[in-house]
Amino acid sequence: MSKSLADLLDRVRLKYVEAVEVQGHHQPYLIAHHIAHQMLMADPQRMAEMISQDPKILAARPSGLIEDPTEMDNPSVGAIVYSNVVAATLEGLLAVAVNRGWLDVDDQGQFMVDAAELDRVKPVSYTDFSSAKPNLAHQQSELGRIFMAAEQDYTEKLNSEPHNAYQLAVQIASDYSVFSPEDLAPLILENPLLLGLRIDDRIDEEMFGDNPPAGLIVSLHLTDLLLQSLLDIAGSMGALELDSAGEMIIPFEEEDRPVVH
Repeated sequence: MSKSLADLLDRVRLKYVEAVEVQGHHQPYLIAHHIAHQMLMADPQRMAEMISQDPKILAARPSGLIEDPTEMDNPSVGAIVYSNVVAATLEGLLAVAVNRGWLDVDDQGQFMVDAAELDRVKPVSYTDFSSAKPNLAHQQSELGRIFMAAEQDYTEKLNSEPHNAYQLAVQIASDYSVFSPEDLAPLILENPLLLGLRIDDRIDEEMFGDNPPAGLIVSLHLTDLLLQSLLDIAGSMGALELDSAGEMIIPFEEEDRPVVH
């Protein structure tokens, strides 16, 4: 955990203790829930900075933690990361409540929160992480450099293999895919708009299940975006045929999808 995130969580704990002592000990969960969301709700830029300081957060999965009803079915990357940070923080606050005698645990160590208190938890509306200003086309960005290198590599190889345009594009898109949290974090910092990306049926559930990590969602979107860019190059060079509507004819096979490394 980064120092800045650790410091933030320390401030949340202090605020929680102060709030409970002022409001009383009869609703420790409700107060913890309110304080966690109040102090952790982040705009896209702040969330991107948090991820850049602690890239491992991108391993976060939805895992039934999404509280915003509008985000539950197809959560954004930002919503997934935020929900996990809040859940971990909330668990820490409840541990404080147990240590101070405000809350009990059962024989399995589970927090014993009163059902009536849970019923009083209000719905939460998350930040709209798609509200960040788009910056994907910035030629001096790290993402721009990756795309430019891939496009140059593709163009050079396409000149010698014009008959293999689609398969070559798939291979290049796979070769230049970005997957590790440490590599994705700088891209998100320079392009917070990436936090607004969603699963959008891009995940192979047989391979990744229905609970993918946030970083994988970003990686798959970027790989698809790069593939489309390469296919546009192939089209402009006449390496792919066009249908009667002027659209490129893609010889798509399921096994031809780019592989995210």
